[in-house]
Amino acid sequence: MSLKPIVAAVVASVCLATVAAAGTATAGGPPSIAAGPAFGFVPSHNVNHQKPRGHLSLLAWHSGPVMHSTTAAPVFWGSSWSNSFFTNDKVAGLDYLYSHLGGSGYARTNSEYYDGSGNVNTSSISKGNDITDTSATPSGAPSTTQVLAEVAKVTNNRPVANAYYPVYSDQPRGNAGYCAWHSSGTINGIRVQFGFFFNLDGDPGCDPGAPTSLGRSQGLSALANVSGHELSEVLTDPQLNAWYDQRGSENADKCAWTFNGLVTIGAQSWKIQGNWSNAAANTNSGYANGGCIQTS
Repeated sequence: MSLKPIVAAVVASVCLATVAAAGTATAGGPPSIAAGPAFGFVPSHNVNHQKPRGHLSLLAWHSGPVMHSTTAAPVFWGSSWSNSFFTNDKVAGLDYLYSHLGGSGYARTNSEYYDGSGNVNTSSISKGNDITDTSATPSGAPSTTQVLAEVAKVTNNRPVANAYYPVYSDQPRGNAGYCAWHSSGTINGIRVQFGFFFNLDGDPGCDPGAPTSLGRSQGLSALANVSGHELSEVLTDPQLNAWYDQRGSENADKCAWTFNGLVTIGAQSWKIQGNWSNAAANTNSGYANGGCIQTS
């Protein structure tokens, strides 16, 4: 999301730093990590004052890379992930989502964006192994450095290069005005993308209102929607220097909380927001000011 009103509101709690070092790599010492700022915030409904979505300015390329392949390895962080009542259908549901996004019509909404090496390859999205860490999560909203340090910890300081590590906390968002974000950084010089997601169980501010007929818990439906948002931005703006508009909004930001029916991923239907398409906007063939699409 644009680093404007909502970012200003959460800078203190999220501790946004352009580059934050957390240790020096020495023999037997902590890893060297450098975390970028949080970007692509999904605002909760109660702070979503920038209607209408799909504002008309096009996305522009700022010379940074897009993703030509990636592995998504979910990290489930917090003691509650050992509780089957809390876990419910969330882990299995997110596993299904990440396992079937590659090549889907929804993923292809990101394929028009490119860098000097070509377009986003939405067929080359694979799922890595889940990682569960039941140690306590920080109270309140963690900084990007704290989240990247968690990724370093659970990967034994040897992450998969250019992988995406979405980190799912067991903590509710409380007074934070957002549901999730994404960022990029390095662990011992290895570039990774990562995201952070609050526990959204019972959170109306981050609830997409998925039909109960889909048979999923509200918490899973909420996480699925914002997971689609963040993954789309990881694909098109992984290092926060590729595709965004004059307001700083990325492709999913411009269509946040807008829907045009359900999307099919694998053999299942999900309620996940659309993404901005410059091509659709130029022909007024999408929804929300003609630029949002949910499948391609």
